[in-house]
Amino acid sequence: MAKDFRFGVGLQAARRRQSVQDFARHVEDMGYDVLHMADHLYTTAPFPMLTAIAVATERLRVGTFVLNAGFYRPALLARDVTSLRDLSDGRFELGLGAGYVEEEFQQAELPFPTPGQRVSWLRHVTEHFNAHVPDVPILIAGNGDKLLTLAAQRADIIGLTGGAPVGPDSDPLADRVAFVRAAAGKRFGELELNLAVTAMPTDDSGRPDMAITRQFLPGLSDDELLRTPAVLSGSTKEIADTLRGYRETYGVTYITVQQPHAEVFAKVIAELR
Repeated sequence: MAKDFRFGVGLQAARRRQSVQDFARHVEDMGYDVLHMADHLYTTAPFPMLTAIAVATERLRVGTFVLNAGFYRPALLARDVTSLRDLSDGRFELGLGAGYVEEEFQQAELPFPTPGQRVSWLRHVTEHFNAHVPDVPILIAGNGDKLLTLAAQRADIIGLTGGAPVGPDSDPLADRVAFVRAAAGKRFGELELNLAVTAMPTDDSGRPDMAITRQFLPGLSDDELLRTPAVLSGSTKEIADTLRGYRETYGVTYITVQQPHAEVFAKVIAELR
């Protein structure tokens, strides 16, 4: 039996309590399940803002998407996580990543480890939470083999990037899902697969606004970008059908969009429920 869809939206930089809480209540009313915040320097700190959101809403879950594990010691992070878990009445989800922006490590006056070292530290952090805070769901997002192996073995939710074009003879997202399935073994059926959508139409043209996607994938042509699963095109009904196809083909049931797309994507949510 197919799993039900869940829908999240990523909150971009915001600092004023009233505007953040008003947006959160609106997101909840539009049918979203989760409101996320990222973890980058020189922008909004996730835990204070997510706390403000949690106390202003009733059903909406809150989560990090994703924390840079390299910035944190597990026990100290667990103190923040359990505090927000309690203040939100259990509505917090912990999203973790290995960290990838060397400049941010330099700004934080931290050494920039090798990719393997960053994944090893992410495993250390994740295992601490598995042992000491097992009631907080963990999302791990990424694309590499080592990271996805860790996610398959230790996380509850797998964040898939969907950032490579699908072609006649290749489907990178299907390959990544197959890799996770093999690494997870018997626990694969318990996992929730997430896809972060970075582009979709913002008007009636059916053409996606790819400004965000181009920032992350500057080396791809527009045609290639349009063939990535993270880019949605067409009418509301066509996008809903595409996501039903993702669920059938890949097992992806948790879709997140970015704040500029929240209003438009709410129509897709209504189509799918």
